[in-house]
Amino acid sequence: MNQFINKPYRSLLTLVGGILLLSALSSCHSSEGKEEEAESEAPEAPAALEVFSLTKGKLASSLQLPGELVAFRDVDIYARVTGYIKTLNADVGSEVKKGQLLALAEAPELGAQLASAESKLKAQEALSIASKANYERILEASKFSGAVSKNDVDQALAKRNADLAQLDAAKSAYREVADLRQYLQIRAPFDGVISARNASTGAYVGPAGKGSEFPLFVLTEQKRLRLVVSVPETYTGYVDQNDQVSFTVKTFPDKTFTGQVKRLAGALDKRLRSERVEVDVINNDKKLLPGMIAEVNIPLPTKNSTFIVPKSAVVNSTTGIFLIRVKDKKAEYVPVKRGIEANDKVEVFGQLTEGDQFITAANEEIRDGTPVNVK
Repeated sequence: MNQFINKPYRSLLTLVGGILLLSALSSCHSSEGKEEEAESEAPEAPAALEVFSLTKGKLASSLQLPGELVAFRDVDIYARVTGYIKTLNADVGSEVKKGQLLALAEAPELGAQLASAESKLKAQEALSIASKANYERILEASKFSGAVSKNDVDQALAKRNADLAQLDAAKSAYREVADLRQYLQIRAPFDGVISARNASTGAYVGPAGKGSEFPLFVLTEQKRLRLVVSVPETYTGYVDQNDQVSFTVKTFPDKTFTGQVKRLAGALDKRLRSERVEVDVINNDKKLLPGMIAEVNIPLPTKNSTFIVPKSAVVNSTTGIFLIRVKDKKAEYVPVKRGIEANDKVEVFGQLTEGDQFITAANEEIRDGTPVNVK
C-alpha cells in the first residue's frame, strides 16, 4: 500500500523540481541578457587625442610666379628733321656707345636756310656797329653846350638799342638753323644694341608721322634687364626692396639666375589685383634676351614672430576656419585666419595665447564643447 502512495509523490516531487530548475535557468539567462544589453548601451569613452602647445616662430616660404624680362631701356630713334639718309653706320645687332654716329642724313634746303640766316646776321652786325658809333658821336657832341639837342641823343640811343635787339634776333635765327643741321647726325642716346633697323641709304626720313611710319632704329640696352613680376595682393607685404630673387628660363633650364628687387609699384593693378614688382638683372654676357618668360622664385620670410601650427590642426568648415583648443577637458573652437604655408606648417592669426593646448589632428567630428580625452 505504501509503495503505491509513495510512487505518485515521487513523480510529483520530480515534476516540481524540474519546474524550479527551469525557472532558475530562465532567470539566470534573463539577468545575463540584461547585463549584456546594459553594457552595449553604455557610452564609449572618447579616444585619446594628441595635442600641442601653441608657440611663436618665423616661417620661411617661397612663391612661384611667371615673369617677363624686358630691356632696361628701349627707345625708338627717329630723324629730328626731314631729309634723306646719306650714310648708315649701324645695323641690326651692332653694339654702339653713347653719342656714336648711327646715320647721317642730308637736307639741301637746310643749307640754303643756314646761308640766308648767316647773311642776315652779318648785315645786322654791320647796322648794329654803325648805330653804336653814331650814338657815341652824338653823345660826345652833346657835352658841348648847344651843339646837339637832348632829343637827338635819345633818338640815337633808341636806334642803337633797336639794332642791338635785331642783332640778337639774327643770332638766334642762325643758331636755330645750325642746330637743325646738327640733327641730321643721328646719334645713340645710350650704350646698347641695335635691335631693329627700318631704313636704308637714300630713304626719306623724318619725325614720327612725318615721313617715317616706323622708327629709323630701335636701340635696346641688354647688359641690364628688368624682370617684371605681378605679385598677388595676399603676398605683397612679404616683398621689399633689395630682396634677392632667383629665376629660370626655358632656354637655359639647368641654370638659375638671380636679381634684386629695385622697384615696387606701390599700388595694385585694378584688373589683376596684383602689384608690379621690377627686379634688376645684370646680363653682361647677354645670354638673357628681352621678351623671355621666366619662372620666378620669390622668398617669403615672415618679418615678425607669428603663431605657427601644423596644417592638420586647422579645420576648414563651411562656417569658417578654426583651431580646436582643449580647455577644461572640453573642445573649444577658436576662429583664425591663415597666413603663408611651408611644408606641413602654416601661420595663423586670431585670439590666441601662447602655451594654449590645441588638437594636432583636428576635424569637424570633434564638436565644440564636447569632452576631450588628451593623450
